[in-house]
Amino acid sequence: MVEVTRSFTVDAAPEVVVDYLRDFSRAAEWDPGTVTCEQISAGPVSVGTQWHNVSKIGGMKTELTYELTRLEPGRVVFVGKNDTATSIDDITVAVGDEKDTAALTYHATIEFHGAAKLAAPIAKVVFEKIGKDTEDSLTQIFSAAKE
Repeated sequence: MVEVTRSFTVDAAPEVVVDYLRDFSRAAEWDPGTVTCEQISAGPVSVGTQWHNVSKIGGMKTELTYELTRLEPGRVVFVGKNDTATSIDDITVAVGDEKDTAALTYHATIEFHGAAKLAAPIAKVVFEKIGKDTEDSLTQIFSAAKE
């Protein structure tokens, strides 16, 4: 299992951040590994909504079906699954130290299945880099939105 946690502040109110993040199709904008992410279930985004995510990580393409499993004013949780891995993206959002800022804690857990478990030590290094790049992307997105 690989776990990566990043805590950082963005220039947006918490409710704006949660509203943006709850639509996982936007992962293509902020997750450096995501190539495409399309909603595959009908209707508005709510708990149970699913997306087909195509990512390229460490030169390898992978496809997962993600589901929004938790949506609260200060928390968004997505669970992605395929035959080789289960990925949980657990994002908490709180009021930041300054006006109109949000403090995010992004906790990603990737559990590999079967022979893919052998990749876990290498994957930790790769996902730490992706975590930093994700922090940078989200910070830039919300800074640009304020301008």
